Amino acid sequence: MRRVMTLAVAAALIAMPVGAAHAQSSTTASTVRSAADATPAPSGSASATTLRIATSGYVDSFNPFTSIYLLPTNLIRYMYESLVQNDQQDGSPTKGLADSWTTENDGKTWIFTLQDGLTWSDGEPITAADVVYTYEQMMTVPELSVANGNLVTNFEKVTAEDDKTVVIDLKTPQAPNPGSEIPIVPKHVWEKIADPATFANDSDIVGSGSFLLDSYSANQSITLTANPDFWRGAPKIDRIQYVYYTNSDAQVQALRAGEVDFVTGLTATQFDALQGAEGITTHSGEGRRYTSYSLNAGMKTRDGEAFGTGNPALADLAVRQAIRQGIDTDALLKNVLQGQGVQGTSFIPASFSKWSLPADDPAILPYDPDAAKALLDGAGWTVGADGIRQKNGTPLSLRLLVDAEDVTEQSVAEYFVPWMKEIGIDITVESTDGDTISTRSITGDYDIYLTGWSVNPDPDYQLGINLCSSLPTGTDGSGGTTQDGYCNPQFDALYAQQRSELDETKRQQIVHDMLAVNYTDTAQIVFWYGNSLEAYRSDRFTNFSLQPEKNGIIANQAGYWGFLTVEPVAGASENGGVNVGLIIVAVVVALLIVIAIIVAMARRRKAGDRE
Repeated sequence: MRRVMTLAVAAALIAMPVGAAHAQSSTTASTVRSAADATPAPSGSASATTLRIATSGYVDSFNPFTSIYLLPTNLIRYMYESLVQNDQQDGSPTKGLADSWTTENDGKTWIFTLQDGLTWSDGEPITAADVVYTYEQMMTVPELSVANGNLVTNFEKVTAEDDKTVVIDLKTPQAPNPGSEIPIVPKHVWEKIADPATFANDSDIVGSGSFLLDSYSANQSITLTANPDFWRGAPKIDRIQYVYYTNSDAQVQALRAGEVDFVTGLTATQFDALQGAEGITTHSGEGRRYTSYSLNAGMKTRDGEAFGTGNPALADLAVRQAIRQGIDTDALLKNVLQGQGVQGTSFIPASFSKWSLPADDPAILPYDPDAAKALLDGAGWTVGADGIRQKNGTPLSLRLLVDAEDVTEQSVAEYFVPWMKEIGIDITVESTDGDTISTRSITGDYDIYLTGWSVNPDPDYQLGINLCSSLPTGTDGSGGTTQDGYCNPQFDALYAQQRSELDETKRQQIVHDMLAVNYTDTAQIVFWYGNSLEAYRSDRFTNFSLQPEKNGIIANQAGYWGFLTVEPVAGASENGGVNVGLIIVAVVVALLIVIAIIVAMARRRKAGDRE
């Protein structure tokens, strides 16, 4: 789950998610990084048991109650186990802190039984009281419901029958497992924090997951250490270290140079260039992200107070739908992603095929510039002498925020601007950095920007952040996690229906209806569901795990499987490469063999001369 996923903010996409950049140049990675980032790489030599991952991911905090960005929320998945985990094979609910669960009262009561012998990383036992504490904070403290609050809106009460038994009583029957997706925190640690809502949680972490946060240096590095007491077994590496590169090309160069071991969010060009590179393996997996333009139709708080600087023209549905019909998403997929993905419809990716809006749904509008023009004509937007439409003397001119470091965003803009001009809309491109775009998107200071989210196997969370109740409470954008500032009572009513529908086939249809409503409202325009393009140093590490197991991804999973099983390649050195000693021995042996051959050949030539 993540809020603004501009490509520079992500690889982490992102980010992005949906990473972006040109193919690598011939400049060395360290030189590019120094010039582009002005931040030093972490000190100390690499270790064969330290997996180094290049990232540009934005970190708001490591607070599981409030963090909404891709990189920290993924790391939180490593740090804290949930009551119920997403299975590696297909993302379905599987054992987490809870060993098992049952339902009663027609799905209104869920009873979870915790595993035996679970402990926090400080040795304290994990009990039902920790689960109750975590959920009650989200239920009773609005500031602690920012990240995942919509997942507990149907909770009536949560109780601990004993140390191992958690009972969740719901207001209405619920199809999604209420134990999923919420990181459980240690009560004995968090109840002593004076202000949990502003707690950064970036040092001295007590957790229950496979890795624990060891250190964080903003825009430089993040280090996690393996949890030897993780209930699934200790990881086979000692550390994961994220190293910052705001320039995507520098990430690729660092991988080539052996300065990092793993890169995700590659562009198609970078991915192709790395294929066949010595010591490097590339992987293209079916991603769980969508990429879209978000349209500011008028940001409002939960109480209906308007905020932000969005152009009032975007409040006109005809304008938003005309923009949709003026964009050739098929061309973007082919020309920008080079076919590494599938064309998008809604904000639930095609990788979750039973939930995603089908491409043949009646709501889908085709690329049709003439139809777009007709929509604008009908809404009273007339074409001026310069070809730009106007209404009541105001030209139809919109701002597009573009990440200056993100080639994918820039490429999309290069197509978008002339397409919009063709239908009479003027686009002013404003290039800035990813952090600025993130801030401006939250405060509503934009007209259009490229965004995206990583979606979970069950669509409930993503649907929930499109509810009117998920709008912010403050005019600075605080107090809520909203996908696009979207609010439609019809959508809200359907949401309540799908959550309580226990028949999965019927629930699927309701979800499709919801997505069709959102599609027609055009809060955003989804371009594609891009493949996750990744590469790693296969001469140093092996045994990465995919989720889902078939055609899945390594990084940015809806779980912690990707790096749980990874292990060093036999013979990998403590200096980040193949064992230097072995190389020296091999070279010496090879030289001796060559010398022996030369001597033998010389002798043969002399003997032959006498014949």
